[in-house]
Formats: sequence, C-alpha cells, structure tokens
Amino acid sequence: MIYGYARVSTGGQSEAAQVRQLRAAGAGKVFREVASGAKTDRPPLRRLLAGIGPGDVVMVTRLDRLARSTRDLLNTLAAITHKEAGFRSLADTWADTTTAHGRLMLTVLGGLAEFERELIRVRTGEGRERARARGQSLGVDPSSSPRTSEAKRLTAATGGEPVSDIARSYNVHPSTISRLTT
Repeated sequence: MIYGYARVSTGGQSEAAQVRQLRAAGAGKVFREVASGAKTDRPPLRRLLAGIGPGDVVMVTRLDRLARSTRDLLNTLAAITHKEAGFRSLADTWADTTTAHGRLMLTVLGGLAEFERELIRVRTGEGRERARARGQSLGVDPSSSPRTSEAKRLTAATGGEPVSDIARSYNVHPSTISRLTT
C-alpha cells in the first residue's frame, strides 16, 4: 500500500494541496500533520511508521515535508527501511530508498536541508539584532490587538469624543485612531 504524509509548519497553512497531490499519485491513506519539521516527535508520523509493513511505500510531496535535520531524516528513513518499506518524494524523483543511488542522494540532500535551516536561523537572529540596535521593538504592537482595535472603532464611531482624547486613553497616536475609524 502507498501511504502519504502531508505536513505543514503552522496552523495558518493548509495541507490540502499536499493531500490532493498524494492521492493523485496513488496514496491510499494520507496522514496529516501541523508541526514544525524540526520537531522529531510527531504523532501522525509515528502512527504512519508503526502501521507500515513490507512492500509498503511512504510518499511525501517534497523531502522537506518529512524532515529538516539530517539525523531526523536518516532515523525516519532507517525506520521505513527496517519495516522493509520504501520511500518516495513526488517533487524529488531521485528520492527512492530502494536503490543505493537514491539512499546516497537523500543523505547528501538531507545534509543540505539542515545546513539551509541553520543559515536561515543565523540570518534571522542577525536581523533581529540589527533591529534591536536601531531601537525597533519586535513582535506585535499590543495596542493593535483585535480586541483593542474593535474597542477603538466602537468608541470613535459612537462616542463622538475627539480623536486625540480617544488616542490618549488607549495610549496610541491619534493617527492610529483615525486610520481605524475610516
């Protein structure tokens, strides 16, 4: 049997496109997950690996959907191989664990994926440090939360108070209130 595995990193993303691709490629059952690829303990993946047997194939749309670190990739592929099952990636047609060439390519590219993730982490950290050095605060402005924004809109729309008074009461600039009420 062909088993699909669809994973997205955040709740704001959808795995529906991956599921469609996997089903079109012949996956009889698709395991879905919303979790970072950096996490090694992912319950749907664990259930998938527990359920495969000899001759089964685990399929993903792209290699990075399975793992982001070389160690995790190699451990997952070892678990698949231990169950005498195969592995395929739809976007990476060379990724076929039934051949020595495919196993070599997956090891090399898994290392590259881990290297890329580390580069992104370092660049993101450097960007944060540059922003802090410029005096920028990071994260969501608490004065612009949905609840606060709604309260500002209602007060401005129904209260008839001057925009400056409303802004002062919410500790924001008057232009913020003006933008919210237009």
